[in-house]
Amino acid sequence: MGNEDPERPATQEPAGAHDQEHAQDYQVGYRRPPVETRFRPGASGNPRGRPKGLRSLAAVVAATLGERVVVTENGRRKHISKLQAAVKQLVNRAASGEARSIQLLLALVQASEAKPPPSDPVQQTEADAIVLAELRRRFEQSGL
Repeated sequence: MGNEDPERPATQEPAGAHDQEHAQDYQVGYRRPPVETRFRPGASGNPRGRPKGLRSLAAVVAATLGERVVVTENGRRKHISKLQAAVKQLVNRAASGEARSIQLLLALVQASEAKPPPSDPVQQTEADAIVLAELRRRFEQSGL
């Protein structure tokens, strides 16, 4: 008595008999795969998952240049990025008179000066002023 399902009427046949009957009249076709080849409950159709994408060269270079290294400077150990270490070495070699390093450093300085300065994020454009005025009008109308 304890194993009976209160939702199932007593006259109904056992679940196994119904499954066999259902399997006999089951039509295999579009969006109806054979029962024996379906995914089992709890099993994924892609068990290893989607592979991680390849990182671009720019992402790899940026990550590598951002890594920290230990440098001894004036007898003290400092942690700086690899980019900072490379620029320090380039500047030191240029300062010692190495012609190729001087050319590279001057090209680097010119390239950095040629870039437009970053725009001021606080500077408000005409479109921003229109949007803010409309928001102010709506808040005043709603009574907030």
